[in-house]
Amino acid sequence: MSNQATTPFADGRDQRGRFSKGNSGGPGNPHAAQVGRLRSAMLNAIGEDDIRELVARLLELAKSGEIRAIKEVLDRTLGRPVEADLLERLEQLEALLSERGQS
Repeated sequence: MSNQATTPFADGRDQRGRFSKGNSGGPGNPHAAQVGRLRSAMLNAIGEDDIRELVARLLELAKSGEIRAIKEVLDRTLGRPVEADLLERLEQLEALLSERGQS
């Protein structure tokens, strides 16, 4: 193997486009630590009773006809329509294969 193949380019990649040895892979997400701290603070501040109250209010809004609340409730409980449809189709295919003795 020639030395040229392992010599990194300025972007830290070799001639095949792979990261060279010693390359850190990039700076990552500079906000990840802050988001983690904020998420922890939020989880520490909210309790089960708060969640129950929020869900009750969301249900009230949904029952009163608020489309966005209806969508949120249905998405959170039944899954998005595409996902639910795919799961239903998979179950049908599995049943068909089972009937044919191919499972």
